[in-house]
Amino acid sequence: MARGEGALSDAELLAIFLRIGVKGMSVLDLSRKLLHEFKGLRGLFKASEPDLRKVKGMGTAKIATLRAIAALNKRWLEETVHRETFIECSGDVHNLLAHTFRDLDQEIFSVIFLDTKHRVISIEKMFHGTINSASVFPREIVKRALDLGAAALIAVHNHPSGNPDPSGEDRRVTEDLKKACQLMEIALLDHIVVGSNGYFSFADKRILG
Repeated sequence: MARGEGALSDAELLAIFLRIGVKGMSVLDLSRKLLHEFKGLRGLFKASEPDLRKVKGMGTAKIATLRAIAALNKRWLEETVHRETFIECSGDVHNLLAHTFRDLDQEIFSVIFLDTKHRVISIEKMFHGTINSASVFPREIVKRALDLGAAALIAVHNHPSGNPDPSGEDRRVTEDLKKACQLMEIALLDHIVVGSNGYFSFADKRILG
């Protein structure tokens, strides 16, 4: 660590957390093997427990360590969002939340609440599961916006399939939310659907009107 953690490779950093290797394999070699087997950190943190256990030396404790590292990293990224973050376009939203939605196996519906200058007040996960007009409640979103004193909001949800094209239900949910926001004079700036390698913006496609 004399060179600083920034000078260490992914394998060297991973080895610090895993601490010990297995018979015939140092902890550094184990780290390199894991990164090779799962094609990098993203694949490693996404890997299932059965797949991890196929690698010699990966038991319950080491798997728990990997899960903890991934969770801490995600929380740190989320904490970098603060009130002075401005949202100016759909790309800003995608850059802000891509890490949160990537690789999820269920749909999550989140809302970014903004002030009059489009600074982030709060980003909150509101609903999860199949996103449709029966599972997303616009009144709850509007109520939360009023509680926070938000002047505008952006809806964001993911498609686990990886395809960001909106479904018919996505369009209905967007229209219902738009109407609810209009009643309380809250601006619905966008609804963004996040896929594995891209996103769909209702505002960019001029669907919101």
